[in-house]
Amino acid sequence: MAEAYITGIGQSEVGVRLERHPLLLTLDAVREALDEAGLSIDQIDGVSTYPGRVPVFLGFSPVGADELIDALGIRATWHAGGGEISSQLGAVVAAAMAVKTGAARHVLCFRTVYEAAALSRPDEYPPMRKKTVDGNSQWFAPFNAMSPANWTAQYAMRHVKRYGLTREQLAQIALNDRANGVRNPRALVRKPLTLDEYMSARMVSTPLCLYDCDRFTDASTVLIVSAGDAVDEVTCTPIRIAAFAGTVERHSWDQAEWMSCYPTGEDLWKQTDYTPADVDTVQFYDGFSFQAITWLEGLGFCERGEGGRFIEGGHRIALDGELPMNTGGGQIAGGRLHGFGFAHEAVTQLRGLGGERQVSNNPRVAVATSGGGPLATALLLAND
Repeated sequence: MAEAYITGIGQSEVGVRLERHPLLLTLDAVREALDEAGLSIDQIDGVSTYPGRVPVFLGFSPVGADELIDALGIRATWHAGGGEISSQLGAVVAAAMAVKTGAARHVLCFRTVYEAAALSRPDEYPPMRKKTVDGNSQWFAPFNAMSPANWTAQYAMRHVKRYGLTREQLAQIALNDRANGVRNPRALVRKPLTLDEYMSARMVSTPLCLYDCDRFTDASTVLIVSAGDAVDEVTCTPIRIAAFAGTVERHSWDQAEWMSCYPTGEDLWKQTDYTPADVDTVQFYDGFSFQAITWLEGLGFCERGEGGRFIEGGHRIALDGELPMNTGGGQIAGGRLHGFGFAHEAVTQLRGLGGERQVSNNPRVAVATSGGGPLATALLLAND
């Protein structure tokens, strides 16, 4: 197959309770991506998003592929948008397959979130309400496990009980995110966090506290995926999608023995000659801090159950450490950009454009992930 590259990247304003319409935020990110790539909208022939427009829960996904195509007058030879894929970055995988097979040459991939604004304006964005408990919720709601924080915490508690994970170790994800967020001018939270502040925070679902959780955000992130034989049309440095993998464990958090990041991590290295030792920086999904630890283990940077000890003290994953993690602040500080922010940051790092948060020593290989519970996607990106 032909190669696939990430070319232009763009991001709108990142905030909480923004007044700007979510479609306009999406157009802001599209313009930035097109300008960076040196492409015109006439050269875009594909659109890919996750999960498409969700009318019953507009804050979660207010803009779909069809809507963007109509707004920009795109002549799309291929487009996709749906939730039944291997998590958010599965939309980038779909775009990569489209350009590899010749279905498109330049695909706009986007994820727009508007959850904070929607909560503040319920008349415009009615909250999702159900009168019955059915579907996946029938396995959680009767036990008052209403949040993904509860669902993630059960796996985190296994690491506490079986492998000795401590709250001081777990804290290093949030502390590292917040330290890096200070250096990112677009980060939602630009204030450092101390261990004392973390340890005294209220618990949400043991062992996860308030600072282990991301927060609702309003923003749009765009990645342009281009075919290998089309990169001579762009003006930015193309970043090759060297490998990708995605897994669906059960499409439910109910009773899956291991989170999907573990088989996804194993599968990623089967697609490439690169190894974990070649990776210069990682951008790991951290809707809840524990997920970043499981990605470390699942991708083979340490043994299963050793993630807590790997990050102890925070030195290894710091900006100047051996494996800089979530250099833009992750979702905990950078904002809940729902997976796409990690690929955006990985490309920024591989191009050497991180500014104050730039990893030294000329990084060439990065991993970006999304999900990690019942759904997971990993991208291996290379500037080679």
